[in-house]
Amino acid sequence: MNICMSGVIPGFGRLACVLLLAFVPVSAQSLANSAEQVTPAELGARIQSLTESLEQTQADLAQSRSEIQQLRVLLESVLQRMGDQKPAAQSQQPSGEESKTANASDRSHSFAVDEDDWQVLNARVEEHEQVKVDSGSKYRLRLSGLALFNAFDTVGRTDNLDLPSVALPRQPNESAGGIGASLRQSTIGLSGIGPSVFGASASADLEMDFLGGATRYGGAGSAVASLRIARIRFDWRNTSLIAGLETPFFSPNSPSSFVSFVVPAFSSAGNLWEWTPAIRVEQRFNLRVSQLKLQAGVLDPAGYSNLAGDTRLPTPGESSRQPTYSFRISANSRSEDRPASVGISGIYVPLRFPAGTNLAGWGSVADWKFPLPLRTELSGALFDGKGLDGFGAVALPDIQPQDQQHFNYVSAPALARMPMFGGWSQLKFRVNARSEFNLGAGIGARDRTQLRQSSSLDPLLSIVPASNQLMFINFIFRPRSDLVFSAEYRRFRTDGISGPPAIAGQIGLATGFLF
Repeated sequence: MNICMSGVIPGFGRLACVLLLAFVPVSAQSLANSAEQVTPAELGARIQSLTESLEQTQADLAQSRSEIQQLRVLLESVLQRMGDQKPAAQSQQPSGEESKTANASDRSHSFAVDEDDWQVLNARVEEHEQVKVDSGSKYRLRLSGLALFNAFDTVGRTDNLDLPSVALPRQPNESAGGIGASLRQSTIGLSGIGPSVFGASASADLEMDFLGGATRYGGAGSAVASLRIARIRFDWRNTSLIAGLETPFFSPNSPSSFVSFVVPAFSSAGNLWEWTPAIRVEQRFNLRVSQLKLQAGVLDPAGYSNLAGDTRLPTPGESSRQPTYSFRISANSRSEDRPASVGISGIYVPLRFPAGTNLAGWGSVADWKFPLPLRTELSGALFDGKGLDGFGAVALPDIQPQDQQHFNYVSAPALARMPMFGGWSQLKFRVNARSEFNLGAGIGARDRTQLRQSSSLDPLLSIVPASNQLMFINFIFRPRSDLVFSAEYRRFRTDGISGPPAIAGQIGLATGFLF
């Protein structure tokens, strides 16, 4: 015992003595007896073996301590990247000033991007830890939407105060405009991802807006929810099958506007936008530098609608017992930062009107979107044809209930025979990732000569606009990925078959929160 405590046997040799004394009770008598049976050489060999075993244990403990330290450093690095600022390892125990300096340095490094966007990013990362929207199936369901507040000041007379599409002639002693606010352009949507069916990924999405009839209890700024988009998709690697209510696939581009969001800009002024039930097939061919896309489908346009209260009667397109047929071929770039596409489409529209008149409408469409120098982008579409009133690119007259039957039997067939043309284009300039300016113009027109001749036989056609033009300029600012502000000026010019054009203007402000 004195030898062990005196330091003659250092390090783990001393520990060996302690273990020997603890686990092998030794007395003077037993040592004497053992000495008679075990030689000093054997005893020394045993002590040497025990010493080597303890030294190996010491090495293993040192290696484990090193690995634990490395794992701690790696964990701190991962937590810093996720935005969870953790203090330095407690084993280091830095002083107060060193701790403040280290934390400040960590925050500066972690928030190299905007702090608000960093928080949004962290929320996306933590999405898998949140409670998901409950669904009747085991597959994931996602809720999204836009709470959109619009304030506007309209000068002149229009067909709609908060979402005008045409300018109307001003009546004597009538107000020269109006000011107001609305939340009717807010939307809410659901997206679901389903199982694999015959090798295809099944999915569906549904979106509703609040542009339906205004409610008495909510004021003029609110309205009844109405179905906007509802479709089901089956996507294979290079083929897709889509069925549902959506914008026409031969008009894929849409202007950038939050003042006119639920109803896209250039409605009645060259934009073929009207939501239409459709079934379509899409085939993609991947080339070396681009992607070729072929689309074909059938649609059910709601043009020349024949409504009687709550009763839904067949439209001229449905009365023909044939759908509208369409195809589109397009070339698309592979760049996600600066996308480019050019497409051409053909449309065939069988029509049968109440008096037994059979007509065939048709249309050809060209669409484009491509980047330009200096962070600009040009997009738009052009169309030509007849019988395309159901797709929302030209202005229709505001028919009174007492004139509805005359319009269905006489006026609508006359309009379906008239050639129409139009289109729109938008120039986008991106200041940076958060800000952009948009300048656009569009026109939807009918053959003025034929319209004038037909109006001499049918006075109801005298109120049909010969052309409708819209120009807008706006600024869109997104301080965060879930927040948007916009200011926009819009100018309408609507020409009849005679007399001066009707002029109206609108200044609108929009604030939206995406969720």
